[in-house]
Amino acid sequence: MLSTLPLEFIGLAHRLADASGTVIRQYFRTPVAVDDKPDSSPVTIADREAERVMRELIQQAYPEHGIYGEEMGVENQDAEFVWVLDPIDGTKSFITGKPLFGTLISLLHHGQPILGMIDQPITRERWIGGIDLPTTLNGQAVKVRNCANLSQAILYATTPLMFEGQDKVAFERLCQQIKLPLYGADCYAYALLAMGFVDLVVEADLSPYDYCSHVPIIEQAGGVITDWQGQALGLDSDGRVVAAGDKALHQQVLNVLSG
Repeated sequence: MLSTLPLEFIGLAHRLADASGTVIRQYFRTPVAVDDKPDSSPVTIADREAERVMRELIQQAYPEHGIYGEEMGVENQDAEFVWVLDPIDGTKSFITGKPLFGTLISLLHHGQPILGMIDQPITRERWIGGIDLPTTLNGQAVKVRNCANLSQAILYATTPLMFEGQDKVAFERLCQQIKLPLYGADCYAYALLAMGFVDLVVEADLSPYDYCSHVPIIEQAGGVITDWQGQALGLDSDGRVVAAGDKALHQQVLNVLSG
């Protein structure tokens, strides 16, 4: 693991977000065609074009780096450094005109997330955190809040429909013990957690490009983010995520989810 994040990597992440944001703003709240991917999730020209411009910038700057993108697949996944990209996390929000989606950019070193960015190109909000890089929103430091009591916790998940089988049973059990469950914020929920406005994000059925960027952002804001077993997140994780602003709260959630 690197002890310090090279400045040129941080600079590239900002350029990626700038380029993708320029694309996305052209299509937001316009009558774009929506296609269904094999898993029935929606995709638009904005998703594809935003990822294309980011991939081109990475390949120009670091042709030896790997890329793991939602829309255009994986290249050189065994590289020392791998960029993980989700051009529009929350395409359903995007196509319905709701500005709670975001561009997710992360950099992995030997499989571990060392840099994460959430960029909201409509509200012009950008969160970034990484190794030796405290989490900021547009340059201003942000921190999670303390909430060690499960009964006082506010939780976000993208949708309750993402939980199936025993995961659904476990999630419903958790919701019965917290103060307030909320839905529909996509990646924006993790940003709100990093800023100290909510206490938990619990999700399932995610892919690496859905969560890798959140790891450095949450951790460098003082929070904890793992899978449902408390293990570190990476490309091989099972897609179930628990993020908490309070370490004690995080352990309580793991206990509830495990039954």
